[in-house]
Amino acid sequence: MPGSVSMFGDAADGKQETSPPQTVITPSVPQPKDDFQEELVIRPLHSGDIYASFQFRTLWETDFMRGNKVSHYRLFPKSLGQVISKFSVRELHISFTQGYWRTMQWGQPFLPSPPGAELWVWFQDTVTDVDATWKELTNVLSGIFCASLNFIDSTNTVQPSASFKPLGIGNVTDHRFLRYATLPREIVCTENLTPWKKLLPCGSKAGLAVLLKSEKLFHSSFHSQAVHIRPVCRDWQCRSMSWELRQTLNAVFDLHTSGQGKREWSLFKMFSRTLTEACPLASSSKIYIDVTDNPEFDLSPATSLLSQAVVLGDRRTFSVYDLTQQATFGSVRSLNLLIRWKSSDGDMLRPLLHAERYVAGYGLQAGEIHTLMYNHHPFRSFPVLLLDSVPWYLRLYIHTLTVTSKGKDNKPSYIHYQPSKDRVRPHLLEMLVQLPPNSVTEVTVQFERALLKWTEYTPDPNHGFYVGSSVISSLVPSTVAMDTNSTQEMPLFSSFFPNKEESSYFVRVYTEPLLVNLPTPDFSMPYNVICLTCTVVAVGYGSLYNLLTRSFQIEEPNPGLAKRIANVIRRMRGVPPLS
Repeated sequence: MPGSVSMFGDAADGKQETSPPQTVITPSVPQPKDDFQEELVIRPLHSGDIYASFQFRTLWETDFMRGNKVSHYRLFPKSLGQVISKFSVRELHISFTQGYWRTMQWGQPFLPSPPGAELWVWFQDTVTDVDATWKELTNVLSGIFCASLNFIDSTNTVQPSASFKPLGIGNVTDHRFLRYATLPREIVCTENLTPWKKLLPCGSKAGLAVLLKSEKLFHSSFHSQAVHIRPVCRDWQCRSMSWELRQTLNAVFDLHTSGQGKREWSLFKMFSRTLTEACPLASSSKIYIDVTDNPEFDLSPATSLLSQAVVLGDRRTFSVYDLTQQATFGSVRSLNLLIRWKSSDGDMLRPLLHAERYVAGYGLQAGEIHTLMYNHHPFRSFPVLLLDSVPWYLRLYIHTLTVTSKGKDNKPSYIHYQPSKDRVRPHLLEMLVQLPPNSVTEVTVQFERALLKWTEYTPDPNHGFYVGSSVISSLVPSTVAMDTNSTQEMPLFSSFFPNKEESSYFVRVYTEPLLVNLPTPDFSMPYNVICLTCTVVAVGYGSLYNLLTRSFQIEEPNPGLAKRIANVIRRMRGVPPLS
């Protein structure tokens, strides 16, 4: 694991011939060690699309929780380190997603995320005012990632009681220190990708980040970038802790729409670039190509490294390319992976858990929210934890809540409901529901639309108002037994969520966001009223003002030209002039 001391020592050893030995200063206090790894997983999907998942992991052996002031940063970004230290953050998870993940066509993603922006944070128990710290933290993150996170306030923030358990070490049960918020209308663009890439040790200059070209990524069918910070154990005995920063980027490319028309792809066709070197600061840099579903293929250049891993309950086979080995790039010093499929045979593993949501009803007064949860397992049932956060302007009638499975009532074993307050907080609904095997469970609740103030409408109110995605968490039965050998080297993308049981794995599913129309006034009428009122006021007030301020004077009329000539003639004749 490369540390700052060894880096300085190597630099000093390389300059011994030109520099005197006295200039080499060995620091008395050892600096924290850090390690950086990068991976790219490529999976051809049965729909003809290509799923590319980047993961960059920075591990730092330091402890912010003890109040130690850290001033030396090497691989860990200083901006995020200061955020952790200043706001006493225990875990931070933030994602920006453009598009919706189609589970039934693409399968389960490695790291799911809802459309728009999602942020959930666990604070340390030393924080006294969590709400004030949360508000300040969202404003700071808004500046770091150039996003609209400053719009997160009490009206779209909830405090879950059972969902979003910590993913790092520590058994935290006090949910007073947890905050969760979403912005389903957040648009992801290049200005969000640029600061995300600057957090990497090599930036976008070397390594796998070279492929992150914005015009290619944002032309994809699905794009999601995320940052996950959590404390992890430093060794298997967990005597000390380290901080893990995991930056992920997932994209789905549709090569058929780009004019290819063939089941083949390459790095250059997907990213318009090739790889020339690994990140010099990375201890591990690998590319994994999923070849499980398509055993007949031509892979160029060929590799003899194969790896098997259990990912989302299924055993997968990967072809591995190690970028730290110079032999991987060959004599041309450029790696452009090219694969051609000989056949399109192969069955996709249908996801066992799938969810959908939609709005029913007609008119602009009342409606219903329907959430459908599918259990595709043929003979096993399992519980799911459903979290719903509904804005305050959709007034839920919680007494109309119904849960049905196979035409029968399905009574939840746990329900937590926090009613909303107008313009203060949203609705929060959590429930634990048992999904029968091979069934569809429907959750229905009625609501009434509120009439907003005219200043609370968006600039395009006729477009509608977005409601965030429902979150479904569950331990889904696995199709294979999990490998309990902790000494085996596993890929990063298969080890993020903890697995507590060999027969199941944790999965989180997000539904579609809802687009709800609210009663919207005709905003052209105020314009007409303003014009008419201003006209009446101008005419009436102007006339009255002229009458009150104008001064009137009596002027003698000037005699006409004929009368003046007549008076001149009368004077000449001695006759009195005309009056």
